[in-house]
Amino acid sequence: MFGEVALGPSNVVHLHGAAWDQPADLSSRAVQEKLSPVAIRGFFRLASHWKLRDEDARGLIGGISNGSFYQLKRGATKTSNSKTLDAKTLDQDKLTRVSLLVGIFKALNILYGTKLADAWVQLPNTNPIFGGETPLAYMLKGGVPSMLRVRQLLDARRGGL
Repeated sequence: MFGEVALGPSNVVHLHGAAWDQPADLSSRAVQEKLSPVAIRGFFRLASHWKLRDEDARGLIGGISNGSFYQLKRGATKTSNSKTLDAKTLDQDKLTRVSLLVGIFKALNILYGTKLADAWVQLPNTNPIFGGETPLAYMLKGGVPSMLRVRQLLDARRGGL
C-alpha cells in the first residue's frame, strides 16, 4: 500500500534502495555518481526559489569556478534528466552542502508560508548567531559549519530532531 515501508529481516527500514540504519557513504564514487544528478537539480531549484545570485549560489555549493557552475546549471535545466547530468559528479563536500541546504529549505517550508520561506535566507535576522546579517551572508562566510548551525536552528524551531 502507498506510504508503507518494508522492514527487512532485522527490522531495518528499506525505502527505494536506501537503508536507513546507516548513512550513505558519500566518499564512495558510486554513491556520488548516483546522488549527483538529483542533488544538482535540487540545488538549482532551491537557488531559483531563494532568488540567489549566481555568485552566491557558487559560494554555497563550495566556491566552484564560473565555468564549472554554468556547466552544472546548463545540465540541470536540460529536459533529459539522466544522461545530461552524468557528466558532472559532485564530491563529498558538495553533496553534504546540498543536503544541508535542502534540509534548510524543507524546514523553512514547514515553518513558514511559501513567500516567507523563499525570502528568509535573504532577510536580515535578529537572532544572535546572524549578528544582524542575513542567513545567506552567515552561510557564505562560515561554510558547512554555518549551514549546519542554520539547519539545527530551524529544526529546533519546528520541533525536529
